[in-house]
Amino acid sequence: MKSTPYPSFSILLVDDEPAWLKSFSLTLKSRAGINNVLICQDSREVMGILDRGGVGLVLLDLTMPHISGETLLQQIAESHPEIMTIIVSGMNQLDTAVRCMKLGAFDYIVKTDEEDRLVGGAMRAIRMLELHQEFRAMSDRMISRELKHPEAFADIVTSDRAMHDLFNYVEAVSPSHQPLLITGESGVGKELIARAVHALSGCQGPLVAVNVAGLDDTVFADTLFGHVRGAYTGADQARPGMIEQAGNGTLFLDEIGDLSIASQVKLLRLLQEGEYFQLGSDRPKRMNARIVVATHRDLAAKEAAGTFRRDLYYRLCTHRIQIPPLRERTADIPLLLDYFLEQAAQSLGKKKPTPPKELAQILATYSFPGNVRELRGMVYNAVSLHKERILSMDSFLKAIGRSRVEQPLPALHENPFQSFERIPTFAEAAELLVEEAISRANGVQAIAARLLGISAPALNKRLKQRK
Repeated sequence: MKSTPYPSFSILLVDDEPAWLKSFSLTLKSRAGINNVLICQDSREVMGILDRGGVGLVLLDLTMPHISGETLLQQIAESHPEIMTIIVSGMNQLDTAVRCMKLGAFDYIVKTDEEDRLVGGAMRAIRMLELHQEFRAMSDRMISRELKHPEAFADIVTSDRAMHDLFNYVEAVSPSHQPLLITGESGVGKELIARAVHALSGCQGPLVAVNVAGLDDTVFADTLFGHVRGAYTGADQARPGMIEQAGNGTLFLDEIGDLSIASQVKLLRLLQEGEYFQLGSDRPKRMNARIVVATHRDLAAKEAAGTFRRDLYYRLCTHRIQIPPLRERTADIPLLLDYFLEQAAQSLGKKKPTPPKELAQILATYSFPGNVRELRGMVYNAVSLHKERILSMDSFLKAIGRSRVEQPLPALHENPFQSFERIPTFAEAAELLVEEAISRANGVQAIAARLLGISAPALNKRLKQRK
């Protein structure tokens, strides 16, 4: 399989020494997975190559025949200010380095430095350029609010503005090689967003999903990195890990907030170095997959409590997506209800039932702690019991009532009348409750009656007495 070009822009190596060009291009590929490299031995050809476009970074030798590196640095800064330039020189001279930095060089590296220094300088420039690209893409999308690839979000049913803004952000950051963190309560659809990210990323490999909750450190390492034969008792055959299975695709790690500290260290090293070791092996392997992680935990709170590494937290927060809960986008409930009714009817071999018109309004008064997943379960349960043309609301009301009993209202932990100078009469308190219920039910008496725990005729009688 042909590997995905990384980075998305080309890196131009300019030097009159062919041996160094070949050696360093191989080093970039083996140490950092950088394979989108152009080489140039003649300094006179550099500007023509840049004029053709596609180059984002130039690594430029300082002392060359025909045109010096310092002269080229000035020309690049004037004609292509969007291109970053790193000077790679055989001389370790402070005054020369300072002069080059003033002319616009991103960095000054000496050829005799260790490979880590050379590769690290290139990676810093690549990340900076990627962030610039992503910022421009996000700005354009936020201004236009138009999705270029709406088909990537076909499985996410919503009309909510915040969700569509989130889709714009996803489109902007999906091509990035940096890790992406998806947060949100259980059941909001974090894996659906991960699948959209993968579809938009351009990655040529598969999406491999792993739920890491409950994995101890050894199982986590074996799952991700794999093992060689004989790595431990019972390892009769070599087994590739999920990173290798993902190849040039996307590795999705769900429930990342449940990782142990030891496993967090391994994940941090993987993200920083882009390398890993199979269990029982001392030969490093290169990771080519994009990393997407998700959690329903509050990682900031876990980091403050010392149960989640700070360096890993900030590394994961390069790109972050927070999915709002269903209770914050109640306008989506009718759409989701219709969508799941269609799905449930098809999967159960039934005709799609007609829901009562007040069902969506009743559901909108519920907090949905299980979010979209909970609504889906409610619909499938109701359709499985369905017999008549009109869908019964009984199973929905039982589920809502059971959940409300299991989750006491926080507002009732304290006496709401403690601060009152005068305690209201029963009639006054009842009047206030009725007004609040009518307001929350958007004027629908049947829903208001259910909120108050009384019958619809009883509420109707009370409302008539007010007139």
